[in-house]
Amino acid sequence: MLIFLGCYRRRLEERARTMSAETASGPTEDQVEILEYNFNKVDKHPDSTTLCLIAAEAGLSEEETQKWFKQRLAKWRRSEGLPSECRSVTD
Repeated sequence: MLIFLGCYRRRLEERARTMSAETASGPTEDQVEILEYNFNKVDKHPDSTTLCLIAAEAGLSEEETQKWFKQRLAKWRRSEGLPSECRSVTD
């Protein structure tokens, strides 16, 4: 499994480099659709393996995907009337 993810990660990084000009201004509509689907239907807090798979599906780097999920989670929390970032229960 680790060998598979390593190969998959290399392919993803190569693909992300070739698409860097396209994603410089942010994800395309198709990429946002994939990201939104995964955020709403799959998981708002994807683990590293799931994040890697989502990034590959969307054609983005893991870093771009992680950043998008972090920003989208903050937006969702604000819309729900929650603080944009999790703090301890005592705050």
